[in-house]
Amino acid sequence: MKTSQKKTIALLAFPVLFAGMLALIPSCSKDDDSAAYVCATCNSTPNALAANDASAKGIYKGILVGSTGTISINIQNGSDLITATMVIDADSVALTSTVSVVNGETYIAPFTGIYNGSPVSVTFEVGPTGDDPFMVSSDIPGHPNMVFKLYKETSTSLIEAFQGMVTNQGEPGTFNFIVARSLNVWGYVVQSDDPSEPASTGNGTISGNDLIEDGHTIGTINGDVIHGSFQDNNSHTIVIDGHRTL
Repeated sequence: MKTSQKKTIALLAFPVLFAGMLALIPSCSKDDDSAAYVCATCNSTPNALAANDASAKGIYKGILVGSTGTISINIQNGSDLITATMVIDADSVALTSTVSVVNGETYIAPFTGIYNGSPVSVTFEVGPTGDDPFMVSSDIPGHPNMVFKLYKETSTSLIEAFQGMVTNQGEPGTFNFIVARSLNVWGYVVQSDDPSEPASTGNGTISGNDLIEDGHTIGTINGDVIHGSFQDNNSHTIVIDGHRTL
């Protein structure tokens, strides 16, 4: 059973991939070929109902790292159904829960399903008004250290999930993004491919098409593509790339 951290850990302080990045020298660029990518299965408008905007009910979307993937959670959004779809390394896992929302109370529910022939469960928690959604714990065979980051979708704020990679001096890692363009905010989970290094999570802001973290531009959003290239204060080139998948 792995408990995910609610604490925000600054991207720029991530010990291996982003060591020494507190004095960034930005040189972001766009990848014209990648910019042509369009997520054909992604929504262009929110599925969340206005009646659930200030409720624990509704739609939640997230990213996960410890492998790579996304999760979409539907809690009584226009029906009594409580379901989730988790995608891990392109494998889709259907999850369900039987815990209904009680108005005015914090919502905590286990979601269960089958992944690669074995039981899988994740426990989700959110405040009474849909605030501070997070994954309390997860039990996923073969993925003991999965880290999640979740945002609530509202009727006026589409949530988008991007899966991507980061390289630092040729060393690879996973870098997944969660984006709310209408609110000008984004979040991330990043992890080196070195299994001894823990994942790091955090949040940033959006200015125009630029992703800002700790006052520094680290990339740009162009349609369903995120790309960035910049140097740290050691003149090491950091490159990030992501494509929307949810």
